[in-house]
Amino acid sequence: MTTTRQIAVVGAGPGGLTCARVLQRHGVDVTVYDRDTGAAARDQGGTLDMHADKGQIALREAGLLDAFRALARPEGQSHRSVNRQGEVVGEHLPEPGEDAAPEIDRGQLRRLLADALEPGTIRWGRALTAAVPLAGGRHRLGFADGSSAEADLVVGADGAWSRVRPLVSPATPAYTGVCFVEAHYDDVDARHPVVADIVGDGSMFAIADQRGLIAQRNSGGHVRTYIALVAEPDRLRAAGIDPVDTAAVRAALLEHFAGWDDRLLALIRENDGPYVNRDLYTLPVPHTWEHTPGVTLLGDAAHLMTPFGGFGANLAMLDGAELGLAVAHSATVDEAITAYERVMLPRGAEHAAQSSAEGLRKIFGPGEHGPTDRPDFAAEAEAYKQRAAVYAYGS
Repeated sequence: MTTTRQIAVVGAGPGGLTCARVLQRHGVDVTVYDRDTGAAARDQGGTLDMHADKGQIALREAGLLDAFRALARPEGQSHRSVNRQGEVVGEHLPEPGEDAAPEIDRGQLRRLLADALEPGTIRWGRALTAAVPLAGGRHRLGFADGSSAEADLVVGADGAWSRVRPLVSPATPAYTGVCFVEAHYDDVDARHPVVADIVGDGSMFAIADQRGLIAQRNSGGHVRTYIALVAEPDRLRAAGIDPVDTAAVRAALLEHFAGWDDRLLALIRENDGPYVNRDLYTLPVPHTWEHTPGVTLLGDAAHLMTPFGGFGANLAMLDGAELGLAVAHSATVDEAITAYERVMLPRGAEHAAQSSAEGLRKIFGPGEHGPTDRPDFAAEAEAYKQRAAVYAYGS
């Protein structure tokens, strides 16, 4: 086992927290730094499907699989495809007891992982501003509050715009050509019955002619919709629309979806609160780098991809678990990094290719989507379970 006691994880998302939890379970000291002021400091986003062959394996290594199952929503595995006339053209309903990819809210998952760490592990309010190499693979980290720290191993778990990534790679995210405008609805069964009815218990997809409505039910009667557009970055401002002017954004979006069924337009019209613009970016595929002493990446910092396929958080957590195991089982930090990257880099490239910008632009291409354009969700679930059954750490 490595004897280092100075491991710094930058980023308290699912991947970074999983890494820290696995390290602590194996008796390795770790500190996590995050720019947020606390686990609930901001909206953590929507719902995540935890795949049996990725996220659930990571939760098992973290000793949290049973706690996850107590929070998860198996019914959220349902998927519904709707055409722009509002007609259901395909639906997958999970069998009773299906556990291949149950859903959990991002906020719930973050709290589960954060609460499992030893008190004081996470240093909230630490926005990384500089990472400077020192001798022997060590690095000095500087934070916006003026504090600093040194570490034998720096783990970049800080997402798409990682400040750790430049230590190993010059790559930067590129815009995919597709943006999401996020809307949300509270207490949908009572306050937004049309939204509740068309979305169902899980996810609903309505995609046609370079636009789409993707809605997901979260816990507590909450629904989020991602209004997808093929557009230039920051389309709203480019069109002279102030993104915080909710009425103006709503009017522009309704005009863009003119002719769609009125029940689908409720997903644009009935939002509670402001819209949130989310341009989609990816890293190059494959994204690799030469071994760099004392530093590595995981999750979106390593292999940022599109959200289609649901790989992002799952891979980040599996990355984090395997990196924690590599550190715990290796004699040196460099040996651990080498073992971890030998598996993580090709795996990340494989999944990024499946969720590429080119694939995203094809999904949001012209024309209607037919039955053959929908994934086979039952086959996907079976594949997750089969891969989980043969999974071996380091393979």
